[in-house]
Amino acid sequence: MSTSAWSARHSGKDALRQHIWSTLKTHRATHRDPVGHIPNFIGADVAAKRLAETKLWQQSQVIKCNPDSPHRAVRQQALADGKTLYMAVPRLSCKKCFVELRAADLAAKNVALTEAATMVGAMRYGRPVAFADMQTIDLVVVGCVAVALNGGRTGKGAGFADLELAMLRECQLILETTPIVTTVHDLQVVDAATLPMQAHDWGLDLIVTPTQCLVTENTQPRPAGLNWQTIQPDQMATIPILRDWFHQRS
Repeated sequence: MSTSAWSARHSGKDALRQHIWSTLKTHRATHRDPVGHIPNFIGADVAAKRLAETKLWQQSQVIKCNPDSPHRAVRQQALADGKTLYMAVPRLSCKKCFVELRAADLAAKNVALTEAATMVGAMRYGRPVAFADMQTIDLVVVGCVAVALNGGRTGKGAGFADLELAMLRECQLILETTPIVTTVHDLQVVDAATLPMQAHDWGLDLIVTPTQCLVTENTQPRPAGLNWQTIQPDQMATIPILRDWFHQRS
């Protein structure tokens, strides 16, 4: 599915994403063309180390991280620090839509952390888990195209990050107080006025760039779980666990 299939859900966010992708290309701030992606920004490894120096990170033992390329360094850092790592299956395409990774399990299989931290490696060597098999999450790391100091964020426009968080909240695996953070390039930080928040959006508590840590003024109310009114037809068609839950409600 192309990113264009996810456009037109919010024209303001569509325009902002295009602006950020263009700006990053102009400044040659990514490792590849960022258009249509969570940007694999130059300095992602530096930002990951900066995140690891925060109290939020150091106090967390169970971390949920997205599968995108710029957060490979975050996933590797989590494993190196002995944390339990959950990564969503891309596009939530399986009923067991998360994989669990632990350094000890990987060592027993002679799998290098550098390999397991890649999206392909995580899918190959991680343990597929259902929500009932998961521990409560201490810290959530999400992928973003643009972020703001009011806690606003937008991804590629597909809505997977917000959906994953709503599903985890529905299962009480994240709480009202669970911190939500991201690592991005400094060029991805925008004025709050350009990044509107919607009711189903999950705001950021901390933004980490290669040069700074930014504590947000996030006052966005968190969804209590899934809002079936906002589920898109393509999400219902392609995400098996959503269909199962829908039928259970009927």
